[in-house]
Amino acid sequence: MNISEFDYNLPEELIAQFPTQKRELSRMLVLDRQSDKIEHKHFYDIVDFLSEDDVLILNNTKVIPARLLGEKDTGAKIEVFLLKNTDGKKWEALIKPSKRVKNETIIKFSEELKAEIIERIPNDKWMVELVYDGDFYSILDRVGNIPLPPYIERKLSDEQIKHLDYERYQTVYAKNRGSVAAPTAGLHFSTEILGKLENKGVKIGYITLNVGLGTFRPVKCENILDHKMDSETYEITQETADLINNAKAMGKNIVAVGTTTVRTLESAYQKYGEIKACHDSSEMFIYPGYEFKVIDKLITNFHLPKSTLLMLVSALAGRDKIFKAYKQAIEMKYRFYSYGDCMFIK
Repeated sequence: MNISEFDYNLPEELIAQFPTQKRELSRMLVLDRQSDKIEHKHFYDIVDFLSEDDVLILNNTKVIPARLLGEKDTGAKIEVFLLKNTDGKKWEALIKPSKRVKNETIIKFSEELKAEIIERIPNDKWMVELVYDGDFYSILDRVGNIPLPPYIERKLSDEQIKHLDYERYQTVYAKNRGSVAAPTAGLHFSTEILGKLENKGVKIGYITLNVGLGTFRPVKCENILDHKMDSETYEITQETADLINNAKAMGKNIVAVGTTTVRTLESAYQKYGEIKACHDSSEMFIYPGYEFKVIDKLITNFHLPKSTLLMLVSALAGRDKIFKAYKQAIEMKYRFYSYGDCMFIK
């Protein structure tokens, strides 16, 4: 499969720079895979589309303020983007400009947080060791910045917008720290919507997949089959495993919220032949031709051209149907990407 098959043109003004005033006011394109019917709704209408025959699975990972801006003792400005905690105070990270650092370089972010460069590692990453005393995440909350995608433009000096991103680039049910990007399909849920769904008899379960670079790393191969995903860690609790297995046995639908939830559930099934409580990692790349074993429906945002996420939704609904839906969304000026509107594929 050629990467060009997953390309499309998006007017720049449709890239959402800010969230909607209220989470559930996002627009929602509803795609029926059986009838090919497309409807245009708002996210609060999701309550009308789900029932006691549906089980909703969400990713409760929590975004950490992983973007650190510091300087060397020469005064040179250096950005360190924390990706993954590997051992104690050691982290995999991206550094820019990387040509200005070498092994043993010290970068100071504040009086309470520094980093020492240990070594360069594969895939343009670095291993760094953080230097601090006290509670790391409390320090990170004070010193770090929410790692918004590069297509969302920000001036870090604007404290009001910084506060908005701290609140809104995070799901209302975020719990387990570790992601460097939000599972954005979940950003549309409010506590009120979750309550209404539960009142309708919709069962709700949670998994954790810490979103890393792999989710957003662009596909650079002409043939997409040559692309290799970065590893991301995930966890499924016994409670969620039981909920899903019982639902499947009763013929209920598993509704995944976001592509990270899809990859968690499908990865677990691929490895174990069932959904079971586990703490594991996934390098799963889902593209057209894949047969889904666990999920039946999907709530997802609109994805970047040539991305693995666009390939995943094309695997579920069919490439032609997805591109037809995207064409309508563009014509009707839906808002795209992380802070944008969403799709419900049923």
